[in-house]
Amino acid sequence: MSGLEPDDEAVVSELPPSSKLVYKVLEYEGAMTQAEIAAESRLCPRTVRHALGTLADRGVVDSRACLADARRSMYRISD
Repeated sequence: MSGLEPDDEAVVSELPPSSKLVYKVLEYEGAMTQAEIAAESRLCPRTVRHALGTLADRGVVDSRACLADARRSMYRISD
């Protein structure tokens, strides 16, 4: 079962592989920091940062301040 709307599926299908991987990590694991995404996906932090920027530009991922550490952001799939 996919939580994607038809429009989101089209957007995600056109993304580079690293962005798709980051999206899938967030889809399966829920909200995470950049460091957690990098550890889970085994992508380098720079690649994760670029992928998150791409996903945010497309409107499929958003970020919020981390409650445990306001210097970090938590990323999640947009509703």
